[in-house]
Amino acid sequence: MGEARAGMLLVATPVLLDPNFADTVVLLLDVDENGALGVVLNRPSVVPVAEVLEGWSEVVAEPEVLFHGGPVSTEGALAVASLSRPDDVPVGFREVWGTLGVVDLDTPVELIDGSIDGMRIFAGYAGWGADQLDGEIEEGSWYVVPAEGSDVFRLDPTDLWRDVLRRQPGELAWHSTRPVDPDLN
Repeated sequence: MGEARAGMLLVATPVLLDPNFADTVVLLLDVDENGALGVVLNRPSVVPVAEVLEGWSEVVAEPEVLFHGGPVSTEGALAVASLSRPDDVPVGFREVWGTLGVVDLDTPVELIDGSIDGMRIFAGYAGWGADQLDGEIEEGSWYVVPAEGSDVFRLDPTDLWRDVLRRQPGELAWHSTRPVDPDLN
């Protein structure tokens, strides 16, 4: 497993029973000595983006709904996007990893449109204080694995947890086939 840093995925282990994070895949957007911040990739809501953020539904990837990014600041929104061309960075875009970055939703949509391949908007985020995430990883709550660009903008994120584990090397891939209740096995 890799080290927790921006652009990596946190995949919830069976040990993690917190309903906010059970069976989730979290994309880390920022990790430093003060803590970490990420968004849950596999929890779409039923709320259309157009209902909450007028104009942004034009540039978000399907499904055009808000995603539950995590339990922190759920009244706020955070946007993650992928650049069309690495040499064409629009105003309001901050690189996180490769062509993936965060978009300032106060930026006029016209300045972003045409510069990005895909975008997701998340209500809330997942956050950890200094050393908190390291402690959760050490206790076995998270697998830390590399992200692929397609993880963020999947049309149907339902099987993302299993698919991310399935592509991992060695025994980690075996976890993708575990039943919901191992006692029934």
